[in-house]
Amino acid sequence: MARHIVLLRGINIGPRNRIAMPALREALEEAGFTDVQTYLQSGNVVLESRAKPETVRRKVEKLIEEEFGLEIAVVVRTRAELAAVAKRNPHKKVATEPKRYQVTFLSKKLPAKVVRELEEAAAPDERVVVAGREVYAWHPKTIARSKLWSKLADKSLGVTATSRNWTTVEALLELAGGSGQPQPPASSGALSRRRAPSA
Repeated sequence: MARHIVLLRGINIGPRNRIAMPALREALEEAGFTDVQTYLQSGNVVLESRAKPETVRRKVEKLIEEEFGLEIAVVVRTRAELAAVAKRNPHKKVATEPKRYQVTFLSKKLPAKVVRELEEAAAPDERVVVAGREVYAWHPKTIARSKLWSKLADKSLGVTATSRNWTTVEALLELAGGSGQPQPPASSGALSRRRAPSA
């Protein structure tokens, strides 16, 4: 059975869009997904399903709306796709702090015009590479005051987008059983796992 990495956009940031991970895992299992695992509280899920990624995305979005009353955008990658993201790693020679190295996962490729706008928004010391449905951005000084980061986090990209830092990318790959050199989660409480019989 295929393993999928399910990334929820914009949950558990401030008082809005709150979803408890135990409740999410339980709802996903009841919907027929198996080996459901979550990482941190920011909406990172690894699960098994026979369905295609697009079907998984639609099912998870519908489930969240029905069970939690929230309209949350979801981006899905297969284990092989996430392994390719980690292997590509275009900033590996300069990105020395994984928490300032962000990968933005997109629902589809960006138009050339938007790619140029991202490149123009980058500060002289920042690095940005757009590769397929991912944007790799290295912010050596700050993320909070970065114009590039603000643009990546904005809905004006025209596609669903959600970002994870490099530590999270590697942790999810390890959780999904992918290849590479992942780092362990920062604490034992970061990872939650629950198994359910195959549907």
